[in-house]
Amino acid sequence: MQRIFVIVLDSLGIGAMPDAPSYGDAGANTLLHIHEAAGPLRIPNLMGLGMGEVCPLPDAPEKFSGRVARMREASAGKDTMTGHWEMMGIHTTAPFQTFTETGFPQELLDELSRRTGRGIIGNKAASGTKILDELAPRQLETGELIVYTSADSVLQICGSEEAMGLDELYRCCEIARELTLHGPWKVGRVIARPYVGGPGQFKRTHNRRDYAVPPPGPTALDALKDAGLDVIGVGKISDIFAGQGLTDSHHSESSVHGMEQTIDIAKKDFHGLCFTNLVDFDALWGHRRDPQGYARELERFDEKLGALLPLLGSSDKLFITADHGNDPTHPGTDHTREMVPLLSYTPGQSPARLEDRPAFADLGATICKTFSVPLPENCIGTPIAEMAEG
Repeated sequence: MQRIFVIVLDSLGIGAMPDAPSYGDAGANTLLHIHEAAGPLRIPNLMGLGMGEVCPLPDAPEKFSGRVARMREASAGKDTMTGHWEMMGIHTTAPFQTFTETGFPQELLDELSRRTGRGIIGNKAASGTKILDELAPRQLETGELIVYTSADSVLQICGSEEAMGLDELYRCCEIARELTLHGPWKVGRVIARPYVGGPGQFKRTHNRRDYAVPPPGPTALDALKDAGLDVIGVGKISDIFAGQGLTDSHHSESSVHGMEQTIDIAKKDFHGLCFTNLVDFDALWGHRRDPQGYARELERFDEKLGALLPLLGSSDKLFITADHGNDPTHPGTDHTREMVPLLSYTPGQSPARLEDRPAFADLGATICKTFSVPLPENCIGTPIAEMAEG
């Protein structure tokens, strides 16, 4: 019963891509700058697998147990969907459209208001917590929808779980998703952002829901599923792939919870892939430019990693990677265009530092190769022989 675990440390970049200056990201290095601003990092399990080989950090151990490489992103962009899709073979040649500078067109807002029966307030790029302080008191009085965006291709809608209710918030987001699937209003994701509380005490809840556009073609996940393998998503994976290619899915309340779910899955017999996204690194700490919070989140993850490693059998594989960067010391609040780590571990294997890979898609190709499953014809990616073997 061979099992593969992929854990995405959402936004843990390890150095600027060669084309980073064109994205305004020259000099970015999420992991190194967190260490410098909030270190020394206590991540012995990550370092033991070889993180210090792909991102040189002070006091990195000379010996490590993983097979490690850096991966570059072949696709255009630096967002969550583009990164995850490429891991599973999709090459995105044009970045998703954003409305960061202009807000959404009035025609879209008018139609959203007509179809939901609610007014619209906000319509700007904003921090999700700050916009609650600014507009949630009004929403509680009027029932209007708080619509906002960010540097990503997203339309986000805030609603009070207590005053509006989750079902109504989700209904409004489903209407927004239908309106923004195609044409000039198209965005990568519509995100429901529920909250509770009152003025001065607003708090976002874990009932966030992402409505993503589906991948433009079959991915490595579809190939695995079609071959009869288990494909288990943990965290945002189902949202990112619009449920496509999965046989089971687990919603996570936090990154720690996501690791606890992954550990529970590792205690069970299955044959296939467990694909985990840990979003708090990005959502709670990267975008908020909080290196101290990011550092502590990494340390919490490392503790859970220490509990996962002994559960891996001799035929199991673990891959740890990221989908983009989000350097909390970099100007602004956007993602950063960075290379990402690829740490591979199978109990008993010999360690190796491998050459840089030209695409995140080499991960999906390697997984398919390991299971002897053909990669879909529309997918890019070249298997990494040293990681596909035992």
